[in-house]
Amino acid sequence: MTVLGLAGVPPGRVAVADEAAEGIGAYAFAEDARRIDGSVSTADAVERLEPGRTYRSTLPASGAVYYRLELDATTSTYVSATAVPPAGRTASVIDGVKVSVQDGEGRSCDVDTASFGTAGSRHPVAAWAMREISPRRSLCQEAGTYYLSVERVDPDGEGSSPGPWETELTAVAEPPLEQTGATSAPKEWNSAPPQPLTGKPERRSGGAGFSRATPVGQGVWRDDIRPGQTLFYKVPVDWGRQLYATAELGGSSKGVRGYTAAALDLDLYNPVRGHVVDVGVGYDGGQKAESLAPLPPVAYVNRHAAGRQVGAMRFAGSYYLVAHLSAAVADDFGDGPVPLTLRVRLSGAAQNGPGYAGESVPPDAFTVTEEDRETAAEGEDAGDDAAFRALAVGGIGTGTALLAGLGVWTLAARRRAVP
Repeated sequence: MTVLGLAGVPPGRVAVADEAAEGIGAYAFAEDARRIDGSVSTADAVERLEPGRTYRSTLPASGAVYYRLELDATTSTYVSATAVPPAGRTASVIDGVKVSVQDGEGRSCDVDTASFGTAGSRHPVAAWAMREISPRRSLCQEAGTYYLSVERVDPDGEGSSPGPWETELTAVAEPPLEQTGATSAPKEWNSAPPQPLTGKPERRSGGAGFSRATPVGQGVWRDDIRPGQTLFYKVPVDWGRQLYATAELGGSSKGVRGYTAAALDLDLYNPVRGHVVDVGVGYDGGQKAESLAPLPPVAYVNRHAAGRQVGAMRFAGSYYLVAHLSAAVADDFGDGPVPLTLRVRLSGAAQNGPGYAGESVPPDAFTVTEEDRETAAEGEDAGDDAAFRALAVGGIGTGTALLAGLGVWTLAARRRAVP
């Protein structure tokens, strides 16, 4: 049985009221995220990241922080850091987050950087790094202690926020294959972009974080997005399937003139929150649309590609579409919502997986289940979560008022009892 708090709100959910109060651009951290502290040197990095868990930490304005990883000699490990800067209308174009995985001797296994881009608007960005077990690699193949390094890219740039940032960290473990397969990426695949999917849009409100991403499948999905806001959706993509996505901003009825060159940024992340590709949409108050660059079908052997974009399409699972509307849009068009339409298409037949010799951590990280498909089709709208936040805020206010009223009633009763 669920124990309810004030105004019928579960105690574990009351914290979401704090997020609602932070404004429209607030990031929803995973509810089960464990607080962890990074260290300024590897020698002091005693906090360990374990695959399958989500962590919440703090990134200082300058300098790297380190976290410890204990890895075996057979499992590939992917670590992602989502940087959540404080709200603000300006940002250094190149600022963002840089992550790297290093071995015990300080040698780099992998490095990645994510920036705010030309939108110049602060919003959550994620970068990933890996320790991959591969016959094509010579470094970082041994069991032992490794370190994740996380740092800001341009903390001193014009418009950069001077204070620390919150971060969300995840680690995912991928088992080896039962049998060794091909070691080269496919040289040919259908790279011709199809026509964007048509049809009547279905309302599907986006989530406020990776852990609260709204599931969607093939279809046309409609929401409203405000300047400075970031919306998260997740699409189950099976082995052998290709994902196409188009973002469309609707026209404004206000008749206001203006132009924002990088109004909307649409990013695609893979199941371990690794960045795949992005596209920008300019906005002048009229209807505008742009599509993500065509991507290869999801395949294990994509990891052998020279380009990181193709290499990121290396496993099945939940892919994330993250839409951010630049805060600069408000300068010409006001703070009101702008219509957003996502056209999502999946092509190709689903195939069997590559044959792992064990389970991923967390389980089913690289699997699309029947439940995933049903949820994406039927919709588990993140708007329900937003409504719950409003309920939590209103509930807290209602509960406080009720308690205050009870206090006044009790005091009056006591006074009446005095001769």
